[in-house]
Amino acid sequence: MRGISPVPGYVVMQPTTLCNLDCTYCYLPFRARNERMSPAVAAAVAASVNPWAAEDRRFSVVWHAGEPLAAGPAALAGLMAPFAGVEHHVQTNATLIDDAWCEFFAEHDMRVSVSVDGPEARNGQRVNRGGVAAYGAIQHGIEALRRHGVPFSALCVVSDPRPGLAAELYEYFLDLGCEVLGINIEEQEGVNARANAFADEAVRSFWAELVAAWRRDPRIHVREIEWTLRYAGAVLDHRADGLLPGALDPIPTIAADGRVFLLSPELAGFTDPRYGDFSSGNVLATPLAEILAGAASSAPWIGEYLRGVESCRRSCPYFGFCGGAHAANRYFEHGRFDGTETNHCRNSKIRLLEGVLDHAGAR
Repeated sequence: MRGISPVPGYVVMQPTTLCNLDCTYCYLPFRARNERMSPAVAAAVAASVNPWAAEDRRFSVVWHAGEPLAAGPAALAGLMAPFAGVEHHVQTNATLIDDAWCEFFAEHDMRVSVSVDGPEARNGQRVNRGGVAAYGAIQHGIEALRRHGVPFSALCVVSDPRPGLAAELYEYFLDLGCEVLGINIEEQEGVNARANAFADEAVRSFWAELVAAWRRDPRIHVREIEWTLRYAGAVLDHRADGLLPGALDPIPTIAADGRVFLLSPELAGFTDPRYGDFSSGNVLATPLAEILAGAASSAPWIGEYLRGVESCRRSCPYFGFCGGAHAANRYFEHGRFDGTETNHCRNSKIRLLEGVLDHAGAR
């Protein structure tokens, strides 16, 4: 895996900066604003995306950040209209989901992922702008999805990995009815400056406990577990070198105003005296395909990041598993992009792999 691919596997679209919640661990800097994406931005992105989608039937457009449904169904439908042959995904807090939105999801064959952190007692950090707990509204939205038979995934943030939590969470998500579960150990990034240097043993045990719970009743696809098992199987079959892609996915994130942010959506909305606003161009001025063709030199920080990836390759025995620390985690933890190991590496890559192997060794 070297350099940046000129063709992404998916694009992230930000239809509005607004979020109706004010979660304490959120990284977004402008979630109280309501800056809307124009149809012209969506059309400009689609002009590059549609030829890629014609070659890849699983090409995805992910509507994300702030709360995409805050744009409203008419506006979101208009932004989706220029795209052809893509899978549309939405990451939502579910608080706005009702019968009409469920009909929208079905009509547009939209894949839904809900952000929820487990049972009510685990959702204390998910609050509205008045500081009121959002769990009731989240549950109301999930009940609408279930009532309409809309399949959904779940994304859970874990802020305090400790014994017993993984098993509790897995039982909750089994009952919730989601098809896929993703677990994010809380990250220090964006405007969330809270440290995430959790004890190694606590995180490792959390992952081992989650694997044990999943193996007892593997009805849910757990993103982190399945990726780890694929990697372990590839190592045993002596084909691990071919598991990572040949080049980094640029993961282009298109902000509401058309600016393009590469490699880490979390960098959108920030500026730095050394790196500027982190953007690599604007689709209203330059086609997305052209921006990605020159990705390695499109922003002053990217070369530094690529050097950091090479440092990871040389120094880290886990490189084949993770492919190098994420750009945003490097920046928000180290203040630059050519550092190597981050807390995110330790929590969500290294301890994950070790926890899965701990479970396997204990059997």
